[in-house]
Amino acid sequence: MKDLLEKHKFILAEAAVVERLRRNEKIELDEHLVHAPLIFSEAGRAALRAVYQEYIDIAAGSDRPILLSTPTWRTNHERVLASKQRQDINVEAARFLQALVANEPRKVTVKIGGVIGCKNDCYHPAQGLSLHKAKDFHQWQVDELASASVDFLMAVTLPNVEEAAGIAQAMQATGLPYIISFVIGADGKVLDGTTLAAAMAFVDANTAHKPLGYFINCSYPSFLQAQSLAKIPTGRLLGLQANASSLSHAELEGSKELKSESVADWADLMVQLNTDFGLKILGGCCGTDSKHLSALVKHKGSNTTWPN
Repeated sequence: MKDLLEKHKFILAEAAVVERLRRNEKIELDEHLVHAPLIFSEAGRAALRAVYQEYIDIAAGSDRPILLSTPTWRTNHERVLASKQRQDINVEAARFLQALVANEPRKVTVKIGGVIGCKNDCYHPAQGLSLHKAKDFHQWQVDELASASVDFLMAVTLPNVEEAAGIAQAMQATGLPYIISFVIGADGKVLDGTTLAAAMAFVDANTAHKPLGYFINCSYPSFLQAQSLAKIPTGRLLGLQANASSLSHAELEGSKELKSESVADWADLMVQLNTDFGLKILGGCCGTDSKHLSALVKHKGSNTTWPN
C-alpha cells in the first residue's frame, strides 16, 4: 500500500455499492448485515459482481489502480449473531472479492480493503462508542478480516472520533496497513464537532502503529474546505469517497429518491482536491455510480492532466 501511494498521484476507489444494490429489484438486502449475505446466493453474487466489475473495468480502461472494499460494512459480531448467518461471513466476503479480482483478465492493480463501519448510526455521533468499548466491540470483525489476507483494513462512515480511535487500536494489532474514514458535515468538521486536524491528531496520539492515512466518505466534496485542509499535515488525508448530493445527511437519510448534483460539477470538485491538496484516492459514496468514476478518469479540466 505504501508503494502504491508513492508511485501514483491519482488512484481510484470504488463508487457506491450498497445504495446501488438497494435499488436492484432482483435482490433483497438483509435487515442485520445489509449486503454481506448476498455472497451466499447465485443472484446475490451476480449483483455484487456486476457492480464491482463495472468499477474494475473503468480502472483497467484508464490504466489506474483501484481500491475495492469487502461487502462487510455491517458484519460486526453482534449483528452476525443476531442474523444467524455463518460466523465466517467476513472471511467468505473477502474470498468472494479476491476471487473476482483473481479472475480479472486484464490484471489491473486492485487492492482489497477489509471494511467495517461504526456500531450504530453513522449520522448520529452521540451513539458512538467510547475508545475502549470500541476496541473491544470491533476487535472480532477486525481479526476476521485480517485472517482473510486482505491488503489493508478500513473503517468507514465514522461520525465519532472516540470510536474511530478504538477501531484504530483494534486494527493496529493486526500489523496490516489501515485507513480511518470520517463522515463530515458542510462545516468541514467530523459530525461530533471535532475538526479534521484534531480528529487525526487524536487517533494518531492513541495508536503506536498509526493509520496509513485518513479518508472522508459519505460527504459532498465541497464539505472539505480549504481552511480546514491547510491545517492537516501533508500526506495524512489520502482520499475522498464523496456523495453525489450536497444535501445534509439528515436530508439525504429522509429522502426516498436518489439525489445528485451534476456529475461534471462533482468531478470538477474532486479533481481540484487532488490537484490543490494532494488527495490521491478518489471515489464515490451515496448516489454515485460508474458515471462518476468515468468522469474522474476522463476529466478535461483546464489545467488537468493525470500523471501516474
